[in-house]
Amino acid sequence: MPRALISLTDKSGAVEFAQGLVGLGFEILSTGGTAKALREAGLAVIDVSEVTGFPEMLDGRVKTLHPNVHGGLLGDVRLESHREQMALAGIQAISVVAVNLYAFEKTVSGEHTLDEAVESIDIGGPAMVRASAKNFANVLVVVDPADYDRVLKSLKGGDSSSLRQELAAKAFRHTAFYDSMVSRYLTQASGVDPLTETLTLGWRRRMTLRYGENSHQTGALYVDPLAHPGIAQAKQLYGKELSYNNILDAEAAWELVADLPQGACAIIKHGNPCGAALASTMGASYRVAKASDPVSAFGGIAAFHGVVDLETAEAMAEKGNFLEVVIGLGYTPEALDIFANRAGWGQDVRLLEAQLPPASQTLTVRAVRGGVLVQDSDEDPGNEWTVVTERAPTQEEADALRMAWAIVPHVKSNAIVIADGLRLLGVGAGQMNRVQSVRLALEQAGEAARGAALASDAFFPFPDSIITAAAEGVTAVIQPGGSKKDPDVIAKANELGIAMVLTGTRHFRH
Repeated sequence: MPRALISLTDKSGAVEFAQGLVGLGFEILSTGGTAKALREAGLAVIDVSEVTGFPEMLDGRVKTLHPNVHGGLLGDVRLESHREQMALAGIQAISVVAVNLYAFEKTVSGEHTLDEAVESIDIGGPAMVRASAKNFANVLVVVDPADYDRVLKSLKGGDSSSLRQELAAKAFRHTAFYDSMVSRYLTQASGVDPLTETLTLGWRRRMTLRYGENSHQTGALYVDPLAHPGIAQAKQLYGKELSYNNILDAEAAWELVADLPQGACAIIKHGNPCGAALASTMGASYRVAKASDPVSAFGGIAAFHGVVDLETAEAMAEKGNFLEVVIGLGYTPEALDIFANRAGWGQDVRLLEAQLPPASQTLTVRAVRGGVLVQDSDEDPGNEWTVVTERAPTQEEADALRMAWAIVPHVKSNAIVIADGLRLLGVGAGQMNRVQSVRLALEQAGEAARGAALASDAFFPFPDSIITAAAEGVTAVIQPGGSKKDPDVIAKANELGIAMVLTGTRHFRH
């Protein structure tokens, strides 16, 4: 009689799977709660302890770690020598294994102690899965209840060779992902540098996408179960499916608005801010943000630091507006009705409900061909600013400098931002020289640049940017400093009556 071993934390579909196996002539080995559930369903079950000759020990830490189990999993019954050794030892082959692992992820995602986390680390389960997957020529290993029907159909139909290898690969992904969570959790709990000699990262696929950045590329969104929720975990309340580029732009918008005060709005187009503002209401914030660059705002992504209410939804639903995605901390029922009843684009706009990202640093990962670059996230350390010019900023200029400095880290380098105390006025992004970014930002700001502040993500290599900005009426500048030409730049600012502060922190974004 063929033998199957079933030992599960997630018992969904287990009874039906076991019944199907019994119907095909299998006897069932099981452990603990799984054996109890199967017996309650009327199935005959052999306890693993009957096979090993030992009871479960050490609070369940040892129950399947025994030659009578692992010999049955690892024995290659195609080989006469293996069959002879198994017969001498009284070991029966196990040809189907259904195992999933202790809920470590669930334990560490809630309130827990280190001891509770450690007790949630599965040892016997991964050992059985890995043994079975190595021996896939002889063992069908199932770690996902979604595959139970496929396994039963394969067993009824005869040839299962392609499915065996497919499920073995899935099993190794399952254990690798599990181990990545354990290693990352213990690394963080130990307080060591997260940039360790080897880096173990695990993501779970949340959705497949119609395509990637371009239509000839495939794409998918994966989430990190141990990370603070962000756009990857956002809840979509309304609208058609998200695209790869929608998600990238939504991330940029959400990260920016999180750095702005409550009630603010940020609008992103192709990864860069085209509007940002803080007004008396969020609806007013949207209108002011859109006014920064109404052409670019069309088809953009709007993010709100707050719950989207009726007034805010009505502002977005005005004639001539179109947005791909809207993101907020939540939506009132009245706001949702506005989008649902809005003719035309209202049926297509995606509404996301997200949590604000943490202020603390996280690891960011960026792929390069053949590897990845890993670094801390770019969180401003809040260094004290230093006034380096003869004239200090006025209070109005200081407010404008704070707004500009909050926005500039979210602009592609070379980045220049012009702002007043409440709104973004102009952006120069992604240029190969800094003075060209200054020109672009000034062109967008127009007359509003007079009396405004300018922020630069990195130092000025020459005074030319200061001369260009002053000619259009900019009166205050914030920048990291650190150039050999700093004395020349500061001297030019003094000559032109510009107040300048240095932050000591660069915010390149490539």
